[in-house]
Amino acid sequence: MNLYLDIIFRTTAVYFFMIIALRVFGKKELSQLNSSDIILILLISNSVQNAMVGSNNSLSGGLIAATVLFLINYILKKAMFKFKFLKDLIQEKPEILIHDGKIDFKILSKLNITSDELREAMREHGIDHFSDVKLSMLEVDGNISMISGNGNLKQTHYKRLKKLKKIVE
Repeated sequence: MNLYLDIIFRTTAVYFFMIIALRVFGKKELSQLNSSDIILILLISNSVQNAMVGSNNSLSGGLIAATVLFLINYILKKAMFKFKFLKDLIQEKPEILIHDGKIDFKILSKLNITSDELREAMREHGIDHFSDVKLSMLEVDGNISMISGNGNLKQTHYKRLKKLKKIVE
């Protein structure tokens, strides 16, 4: 097989493996990074590099792999926008964590969100008590959004992916 076609095939396989792995392990895995998460991301990137380019460590091999990743991501985003079934297959739905001050412990357990993480998100939103939360959701991108207020509603948004974005940039 042509060396560059091999890189394209390997890169495509790794990309779809990572999408499946993130779908299986859930959006929370990307939503809040701690030291072990950062180490995991670094190790995964190092381990899949060889799977994508094989023994080719040339500049052109790396550029081809990167180009394939960008192209697949672009095509997949367009396809998800056009075909709802594909979006439903790849992307999770938003989940309600708190509604009218009542915490859904079943959902928190399913998503592996601890009460400490939920309290941290509340503090980031400037909310003191669970009873002050009208609606809190884990969004599809891993962010926790909250709407609070008793008579005077205010909406806040806590960016749980901010740590990941700093690493990626």
